[in-house]
Amino acid sequence: MRQAHCEIARSSLLLSNCPDDVVTDVLKRSIVKRFTRGQALFDHGDPAHSVFIVLDGWVKLYRITPNGSEAIVGVFTRGHSIGEAVALQHDRYPVASEAATDCEVMQIAATDLVNTMRSRPEVCIAILSSTFAHLHALVEEIEQLKAQSGAQRVAQFLLSLCPCETGSCTVSLPFDKILIAGRIGMKPESLSRAFSRLRDHGVKVKQNQADIADVAHLRGFVDDELGQGLIRHKAAR
Repeated sequence: MRQAHCEIARSSLLLSNCPDDVVTDVLKRSIVKRFTRGQALFDHGDPAHSVFIVLDGWVKLYRITPNGSEAIVGVFTRGHSIGEAVALQHDRYPVASEAATDCEVMQIAATDLVNTMRSRPEVCIAILSSTFAHLHALVEEIEQLKAQSGAQRVAQFLLSLCPCETGSCTVSLPFDKILIAGRIGMKPESLSRAFSRLRDHGVKVKQNQADIADVAHLRGFVDDELGQGLIRHKAAR
């Protein structure tokens, strides 16, 4: 395990609020695994023996619907933790997980975390904070799906990849457009229309790159659209 791996894990939602000595002990008993794109981390229904922290690349969570299509539950990247809620209950994974790109993840045995929580009660609060953060993110995502237009969701996704707050920026799309569409609750053809609409706001997409002429302007477009979407949503209630 490299020092960079430890730093990413320490800053993750799962471990960032834990005492330093606890984190050091957990990291000593954890392992780093590498997965190639398309390789499964775990399947739907598998016993939840482990919690994962993404160190590099992207990991997707999904379920197969009754008609055989794939429903994307979430896509996670560096510093995000996966599976703590079910692993700490010795439950089964309610979704499947797969490497959306080549990736590295840290695997932590759930029994180690549970034993630590029993011996160090303050760790329970830290782990609870992580679970709450996941829930809060899910609520925000549901709100966005209800209130945001397709173009706004795409713009928000692009902004999440930007390393800067202002000026021009070029970002690499981390995975294919079908997965992007599933991640933000759209059909692939709707995603293409949304990209076309964003041309009027300085976004040009070519293959796996998006050129953004003005990050601040794009953020303003998202905020304006969100305000209008909330007004429409409240009016319809």
